[in-house]
Amino acid sequence: MKIAVVLFNLGGPDSLDAVKPFLRNLFSDPAIITLPTILRWPLARLIAGRRASKARNIYAQIGGASPILGQTEMQAQALQEALARDGNSWDQWRCFVCMRYWHPMTEEVVQQVRDFAPDTIVLLPLYPQYSTTTTGSSFTAWDDGVPRLGTKTHRVKDYPTEPGFIAASVDLVTQGLAAAGGGPKRLLFSAHGLPEKIIKAGDPYQSQVEQTARAIVERLANVDWSVCYQSRVGPLKWIGPPTEAEIHRAAADKKSIVLYPLSFVSEHSETLVELDIDYRKLAAEAGVSTYVRVPTVGTHPKFIEGLSRLVRDAL
Repeated sequence: MKIAVVLFNLGGPDSLDAVKPFLRNLFSDPAIITLPTILRWPLARLIAGRRASKARNIYAQIGGASPILGQTEMQAQALQEALARDGNSWDQWRCFVCMRYWHPMTEEVVQQVRDFAPDTIVLLPLYPQYSTTTTGSSFTAWDDGVPRLGTKTHRVKDYPTEPGFIAASVDLVTQGLAAAGGGPKRLLFSAHGLPEKIIKAGDPYQSQVEQTARAIVERLANVDWSVCYQSRVGPLKWIGPPTEAEIHRAAADKKSIVLYPLSFVSEHSETLVELDIDYRKLAAEAGVSTYVRVPTVGTHPKFIEGLSRLVRDAL
């Protein structure tokens, strides 16, 4: 049997010239800006134009492009190998990377899957916690792009406490806590924020982020911890507390900081710039003696094993 596994992720610009069109794609998504198309498209162009210069400066700090595609491709390759290794010898597995706002985007990947001609498809978001703005948006784009594909499709909706994901997280956080040395420290679980109105409309993202944090902490001993949210933009009220505020609170409490971005499974601008550069500087200025940023799960073997289980369970 031929099985296609489609890994969904956000995507990122592959050059500084791609930053503006990437932002335009992002803000034209009705899951991000819930206005009628006739208003959303011009607003998306306006926001992209205004934010492009700042965003280019951000990507310039990490080599002029997002590393997310290469990292997602490594995850796809590792998952494909795990599925082939642990499955039936007569099954043929193929993992495809599908980005939401930059290439390879849905239309391209639909054609790749069509050419592969699978017997069945599994849609696997690389967002452990479900949100209408991430997994929901990717599912919608896929459904719009495959009305004539006609292949049985299974979906992994979310996995905030999947054992492999949690085990990989615990392993990395434990290393981070050790790297922080002795003395009082606080573990900050930083997740990408969302406007509060999205959560109030029924989006489960915030509650699932907290589920992930609790599942990790249950496997750690006597750790001081809190959940916080980063990457706030625009005038709307966002969920909190903000990561910046928690950094200042840790500083006031004379605590070192170990920060784990639990809603990200690969490195990109929010981790490599916002956390590694901007928040590290903020922590130093606030008087935090030690700031350790825990890496994302990436291709950690336990995480890949977890993804493999999710695919098999979906089938």
